[in-house]
Amino acid sequence: MNGKSMKPTRQTLSRRDALRHLSLPLLGSITSVTGVCALSATAALAQTSRPPRIVSVSGATTEIVYALGAEKQLVGTDTTSLYPAAALQTAKVGYMRALSAEGLLSLKPDAVIGTTEAGPSVVMDQIRTAGVKVELVNADHSWGEVQRKVAAVGRATARTAEAAALQTRLDAQWAEVLASVAKQTGRKPKAIFILAHTASPQVAGDRTAAHAMLAYAGLDNALAGQGNPASFSGYRAMTAEALVVAAPDVIVTTTQGLEASGSIEKFWSRAGLELTPAYKRRSLVALDALYLIGFGPRLPQAVSELHQQALKSVVRSAA
Repeated sequence: MNGKSMKPTRQTLSRRDALRHLSLPLLGSITSVTGVCALSATAALAQTSRPPRIVSVSGATTEIVYALGAEKQLVGTDTTSLYPAAALQTAKVGYMRALSAEGLLSLKPDAVIGTTEAGPSVVMDQIRTAGVKVELVNADHSWGEVQRKVAAVGRATARTAEAAALQTRLDAQWAEVLASVAKQTGRKPKAIFILAHTASPQVAGDRTAAHAMLAYAGLDNALAGQGNPASFSGYRAMTAEALVVAAPDVIVTTTQGLEASGSIEKFWSRAGLELTPAYKRRSLVALDALYLIGFGPRLPQAVSELHQQALKSVVRSAA
């Protein structure tokens, strides 16, 4: 304490050396533990960042999955998922309105996507309770429905940027088709849609996908509209009386309906059709069911094709 520097003693050096030598293994242990924690965190992150496993219970949402290039994430689909052809090779969970929780959960999905037509509702609740994300888009037969489907699939597959780009392209196609249909002049052809997939065919009234498609394509649904005595909502059994009152210029149906009938001739032989103007002209348009009334990403093309074929059919038969 006399102001002179104190020289370290042998005892002081030995303590410092001891602390230094003691700290080296401790630091090594801390670094080792930190490294293990970092590796564990990385592994956990890699595990949670894997692409989500998807089950689609709507033909339209399945199409969108493929359109986004996310088909490798698709672990299951419902029986309405028929396009593209690759979708036929996926594991099937049944018809979208008659699903089972066991079948869906056995595929270990991270998300189930579809429309509000999927069910039963108790099954969808069971899937949610199991911790699976469920995205069901409201089916109101509008262009907005298609937009909501694209956005929902984008979220479920973690491909929101791709979904936004797809929607931009589809919106441009939709605007172009609507502009083309709007150029139609003269009286709108009267049409009816016949769903003939079984031995008991039905016709479509208001508030159906078929009715919306007829309107988008510039056709007048002969079984809908205010002041129309034949008007109704939903689907009804096809009767000769209703067909006579409707007096359609053109019949719209599905290719599956024609196949179920056996032939075009057998389709036309159904009671009541022979009393319509469409029968006399043999004015008929048949398109694939999913393409025609599925309200998926091909909707612009479907509307355009229906519009063109219906007008050609009416004009050709009139000539």
